[in-house]
Amino acid sequence: MRNYILRTTVSALLMFVSVSALAEAKIAFVNAQRAILESEEARRVQTQMAEEFQDEQADIEKLRSEGAALVQRAQKDGEVMSDAEKRKLSNQIREIEKDLQYLAEKLQTKVQERQNELLTGIDVKFNRAVEALVLSEDYDIILPRENAIYVGDLYDITRKVTEKLNEMDRAAN
Repeated sequence: MRNYILRTTVSALLMFVSVSALAEAKIAFVNAQRAILESEEARRVQTQMAEEFQDEQADIEKLRSEGAALVQRAQKDGEVMSDAEKRKLSNQIREIEKDLQYLAEKLQTKVQERQNELLTGIDVKFNRAVEALVLSEDYDIILPRENAIYVGDLYDITRKVTEKLNEMDRAAN
């Protein structure tokens, strides 16, 4: 009930805000995830992670192709195989599927942990980049892009934030 009253009061106050005051405000929108992922630092992290987990990915691909070969063999030779051979092949396929699932989950967990490690602090850098843009371009309000139904290119500063992140990254290195 208290939240309802608060929301109603805030809504009523917003209705009385002058439209001309809103028109004078410099408003922008930013897609934080895209700005971060398109930054040079994030691309370096992605490349580093791809190299770091290359062997595990190769093991998974090898196991996947072994499983596919066994499935193909079962389809091709299934009619001429004895029941014992079919059971053995079926068990091999199930074992490969279990191993594949285990390795994929293990890799996904490792990738997620490593990604979190490598990207620690990028949210602070993102906030600094946004603050720098607020100061240099005199924005009054910057909102998340995801909260808007439509944003024209004029109001989307995602590219500018990415450029500022890259600029800050080059200055730090």
